[in-house]
Amino acid sequence: MSTARRTAIRAGWIIAFDGESHRLLRDGVVVIEGDTIVHVGAAVTDPVDETIDARDRVLTPGLISTHAHLGSSPLDRSFVEDRGSPQFWYSGLFEFLPVRDGAQDLEGTLACIDFSMAELLRGGVTTVLDIGRQGDAVAERAERFGLRVYEGLTFRSGRWLTRDGRRVTWEWDEEAGREGLRRAAQFIEEHDGAHGDFVRAAIAPAQVDTCTGDLLRDAKRLADDARRPYTVHTSQSVVEFNEMLARHGKTPIAWLDDLGVLGPNTLLGHAIIIGGSSWTNYPAGDVQTMAEAGCSVAHAVWVFARRGILMESFALYRTAGITMALGTDTNPQSVIEAMRWTAVGSKVVERGTHATTAADVFDAATLGGAAALGRDDLGRVARGAKADLVLWKASSWGMTPLRDPVKNIVYNATAEDIDRVWVNGRLVVDGGRVLAADERAILAALQAAGERMWPRIAQHDWAGRDVDGLSPPTYPPWEGS
Repeated sequence: MSTARRTAIRAGWIIAFDGESHRLLRDGVVVIEGDTIVHVGAAVTDPVDETIDARDRVLTPGLISTHAHLGSSPLDRSFVEDRGSPQFWYSGLFEFLPVRDGAQDLEGTLACIDFSMAELLRGGVTTVLDIGRQGDAVAERAERFGLRVYEGLTFRSGRWLTRDGRRVTWEWDEEAGREGLRRAAQFIEEHDGAHGDFVRAAIAPAQVDTCTGDLLRDAKRLADDARRPYTVHTSQSVVEFNEMLARHGKTPIAWLDDLGVLGPNTLLGHAIIIGGSSWTNYPAGDVQTMAEAGCSVAHAVWVFARRGILMESFALYRTAGITMALGTDTNPQSVIEAMRWTAVGSKVVERGTHATTAADVFDAATLGGAAALGRDDLGRVARGAKADLVLWKASSWGMTPLRDPVKNIVYNATAEDIDRVWVNGRLVVDGGRVLAADERAILAALQAAGERMWPRIAQHDWAGRDVDGLSPPTYPPWEGS
């Protein structure tokens, strides 16, 4: 007989899962026993230890981000916005990313991880797939903050760089990639399933253009053997797309397909610059390839939309049968914003309001993310699912008037509309406050990290530009008295 504590949440609106799709349950009850949901329905007759009266609240499954960089994204702020060279089709990968990485220190990375976990939790994210290099720190903090993390220790055979702002070149070091793959295998041995299963591994070769085919295949074998997700950045820039055509005579996705690394546990980061896109002027076919392979796509809309690039389109991918999930990637690390921009961006591309609906993006942020991670116990409020739950205010600036909770969440809500968050049955956000977060200390540490990083920018820029030269302030300084 179970001795785990049983908690009933009586909510006015519940987005519940009926085995096939989400449904709206009015005035229902969800019962948590330990880390698991054991009852969803209109009423409960079995005894419980505690009843939470949330009849003026909306209860939903936790949101899932399938593509994040916890150790760096917060330091994009005040630096990468409104910038991008037309020489590189407005991608920030080749001038801004190497400079930021070079100027950032380890202390700054740890500050970013703390900030990221708190930001995600207060925004209703209960599971994240992180791609980074500080696996031990992420694993320790995942348990402390109470965030469910899939950690992908990233590795690659080479790196891109520009020496003149006109061309991108690649420098290769296959042994470094091999060592990274060995570290990923070691992380599985040491941390997979750790901290009460708050931490699992993902296998994350960095980018399709910075990894050799052999490294990508060997990484896929490791993922298959470990039964864990395999994720790789692909089709994320026109530069990359053209480079892969020059190397292999194939699109990045077609090359991955030829390598045999696409499959149900493959989660492609971005997959936005593809054959059939107006950005490539290349024949279509990549969408069909992804659909036939059964892989998933982690769509991180904002990192592209802020530079004038939209997926063409989310609706096309979804109707083709690709499992669509959402990622946060850069800042803000908000799946709420990701849902909103994904829906609106798809409507703009398709020139129709029905192209992608609130239901489509909410599904991607919950059920789609769970499917991409190979989990049928996440992203849903259902008996037997993990107790990853978000309690939203029903009376607030973002949620009133309330008729359709999901439309309000997608098109109007912010993190300020979230009251409580549970992960694995553990209360981690209460009254909108992340319980494990020292907010003042986290914000101060991130500010200090930026102030150390910005003066170092010139050392890592190909042209020696300082931070104001590379990313000019929005307005010039006041010069009057």
